[in-house]
Amino acid sequence: MAGNKLHGRLPSDLGKNLPSIKDIGIGLNLFSGVLPLSLTNLSTLQAIDATSNSFSGVVPSDLGRLQNLNLFQMDNNMLEANNEEEWEFVASLANCSRLQKLELGWNRLKGKLPSSLANLSANLQVLQIPSNKISGAVPLDVGNLASLQLVDLSDNLLSGAIPESIGKLTQLNELYLSSNNISGVVPSSIGKITSLSILSVHANNLQGSIPPSIGNLSKLSVLDLFKNKVTGFIPNEVGHLSSISIDFDLSYNLLEGPLPSEVGGLVNLKELTLSGNKLSGDIPDTISNCRVLEKLALDGNSFQGSIPVTFNKMAGLTFLNLTNNKLNGSIPGNLASITNLQELYLAHNNLSGTIPESLGNQTSLLRLDLSFNNLHGKVPKEGIFTNLTGLSIVGNNALCGGVPQLHLPECPSSSARKNKKGMSKSLRIAIPTAGAPLLSIFVVWAGLLYRKLKKASKKEIPPQFTEPELPIVPYNDILKGTDGFSEANVLGKGRYGKVYKCTLENQATAVAVKVFNLQVSGSYKSFQAECEALRRVKHRCLVKIVTCCSSIDHQGQDFRAIVFEFMTNSSLDRWIHSNFDRQNGQGALSLSQRLDIAVDIVDALDYLHNGCQPPVIHCDLKPSNILLNQDMRACVGDFGIARVLDEATSKQHMNSNSSIGIRGSIGYIAPEYGDGLAVSTNGDVFSLGITLIEMFTGRSPTNDMFKDGISLHHYAEVAFPDKVMEIADANIWLREGPNTSNDTRYITKIKECLSSVIQLGILCSKQLPTERLSMSNAAAEMHAIRDKYSSTQQLSDVRSYQ
Repeated sequence: MAGNKLHGRLPSDLGKNLPSIKDIGIGLNLFSGVLPLSLTNLSTLQAIDATSNSFSGVVPSDLGRLQNLNLFQMDNNMLEANNEEEWEFVASLANCSRLQKLELGWNRLKGKLPSSLANLSANLQVLQIPSNKISGAVPLDVGNLASLQLVDLSDNLLSGAIPESIGKLTQLNELYLSSNNISGVVPSSIGKITSLSILSVHANNLQGSIPPSIGNLSKLSVLDLFKNKVTGFIPNEVGHLSSISIDFDLSYNLLEGPLPSEVGGLVNLKELTLSGNKLSGDIPDTISNCRVLEKLALDGNSFQGSIPVTFNKMAGLTFLNLTNNKLNGSIPGNLASITNLQELYLAHNNLSGTIPESLGNQTSLLRLDLSFNNLHGKVPKEGIFTNLTGLSIVGNNALCGGVPQLHLPECPSSSARKNKKGMSKSLRIAIPTAGAPLLSIFVVWAGLLYRKLKKASKKEIPPQFTEPELPIVPYNDILKGTDGFSEANVLGKGRYGKVYKCTLENQATAVAVKVFNLQVSGSYKSFQAECEALRRVKHRCLVKIVTCCSSIDHQGQDFRAIVFEFMTNSSLDRWIHSNFDRQNGQGALSLSQRLDIAVDIVDALDYLHNGCQPPVIHCDLKPSNILLNQDMRACVGDFGIARVLDEATSKQHMNSNSSIGIRGSIGYIAPEYGDGLAVSTNGDVFSLGITLIEMFTGRSPTNDMFKDGISLHHYAEVAFPDKVMEIADANIWLREGPNTSNDTRYITKIKECLSSVIQLGILCSKQLPTERLSMSNAAAEMHAIRDKYSSTQQLSDVRSYQ
């Protein structure tokens, strides 16, 4: 009766009225209540499959009476076990000598995993108990279960070491121990499991080195040690793992030394991720033997030398990240011959030379980050170099040319250089001679102007006010481009003015113009603060400033405006809180899109806090200030109350009555700002936490439901982790495919992902600043959540195939 909408409880006398039944298949329904004790009277029963219902309570302790039982499958229910007594059913199942599958994942099982688990049937093939809250250690004698083919104990609270006896499981195909607190080393006996195809132990506390015996796993397709504390060198024996075809992930460990040349033996590999280690030396040319590689991530290491010119042999490469290394030399022009390359990240290295013109001809390239190198010369004007959303070249001070929107200096022509060198002696004398009288006239004019300004009535412009270092656009151009500031062109409104859609004559596409209402107190300072912040920063996840206007309007009044890149998909706020077409999901954000947007947000803030000197504090992060481009990627905007965190600012305590008092918006502002504490990065972390919770629950912090001491943070904290699916934004499901509601693994994947994001939001929005994560840790965690969700999709595909 599986896959219907049946509900209610199973009859308590089920075991009495159906004495000869062999199979009970009631999965994917809506049954609730406890499992009847009378089930244990069904001596002929061979299989119980009640996956994906709402059964609760404890598992009957005398299941061992079902001596013909070969399958007990209760995934995705609400079964409980809190102490040794409630775990007795495991010891009882040792009497079921024919048991082949035991699946209890995604329930509410707690307490220590009983050692009696190792006494189960020698015929047991599948042991699956993921996504509970089981503690304790993996039983030392787990090797007794010699017929096991799949073990999944991931996403629990297990501790201790991986038992050496695991090497006895010579028939094991898949081992999942990820997202626990397992410590110790990867046992060398793992190399004896020659049938192993998937080894996933990411997000634990594993230490020590990778055993060379791992090279014996000739059937391995996935090796995932991501986010542990593994040390030492990558063993040369990895070159023997030619069977790895899906994922090789050793990222975010403590690995050091060179990347062995034997890595070229991974000829069937699609993804190689070694980010966030301490690897050094040259990148071996042999890596180009991985011809089918699609993703190569070596960022966050200490690789030296030049980028191998042989990279172009990896014809299927779509993602290449070499950020944050010590690479030097020039950028190989033949990278443009990788026909499917979509993302290329080379920032924060010591690369020199010019940008290859050929990269502009690469039609598939969507994102290119060359920032913070030593590049010089002319910037190409084709392809990705016209897509300012996906391009970052900041931190290369000797670049010139490019499209006008980059605001780079013009490149000197060869004739100009020649004229400068060939200037005659008489001309060099004539210029300063003629210039002297002009200089005298200018000094007199400046003095008269100073007297005039001194007598003029004082305005709100602060004494230190200076015009931003940006090209100026005339007022009349903005007036014409907005059709006289027509309400039809209004994109949004804020405390200091309005944002209009505008078409400037010198712009090929529309731009957004933020016009400041100078009659509002604080607007001059807001204009200056935004210009000051934006002239310091450039990042792909920050809204790009095009130009500004500091002029006089047609009534003779001061006029201030900032021109930004136009974001075609408006603000994140509109996407979260709009009504959508529920029949086809039009307009709703999928889970993958929300994860990508969240990663963009944390990347932007991490850059502001840790990539800028001095750091920049946004002070007003919220969904309405996060804009989405044509590709639905996020850019953080509105720096109207941002602060540059110099030494004086960091030591200053705020006065809530002053113009720099409580900074932010209601619901998103850090609570310590209300107590007069100084602006700090912790304030942005709080706003990030609230924004993340809002993104994935669809609830605004100013919703009427939050009152009497109940906040959005508290709402999420109470629901975590058991009720995360209940508070999740229902619009997420509008974009998911048909029949996914009946896919247990898919629902579990969603639940794990949502739990992780909500937990991150809670950790970031703690009441006390000292209890919050740092922005760099929050960014790393958000990347890990997104990457795990993506990799889990791949692993699910593998499981489905097998």
